[in-house]
Amino acid sequence: MYVQNFLNFPLMKRPCTYITTNAHHKVLYTGVTSEIEIRTLKHKEKRYKNSFTARYNCDKLVFYRHFPSMPEAIAFEKKLKAGSRAQKIKLIEEMNPEWRDLYDELGQEGL
Repeated sequence: MYVQNFLNFPLMKRPCTYITTNAHHKVLYTGVTSEIEIRTLKHKEKRYKNSFTARYNCDKLVFYRHFPSMPEAIAFEKKLKAGSRAQKIKLIEEMNPEWRDLYDELGQEGL
């Protein structure tokens, strides 16, 4: 299945669990989506003004992992949400030790 992204290039829907944070890394948000590029852009634009990510400025993508199916991505999201902050930080630092915003790197991993 494909969708059109904001640049009009087709994106394949790929289930993904992700973590965003704010500029000072004080707040972590865990989510799941099949369109990580579009979902991250919505966080950055604060598309949903009353959402948790908008209120706490969680618009910096610091972790993501793709899965073969949405049920697997949802199960991993639930596992992360049930886990501790320390476990989330460990995952982030394994993938992204500098805590850089991974948004600009999306799509470069060989879709």
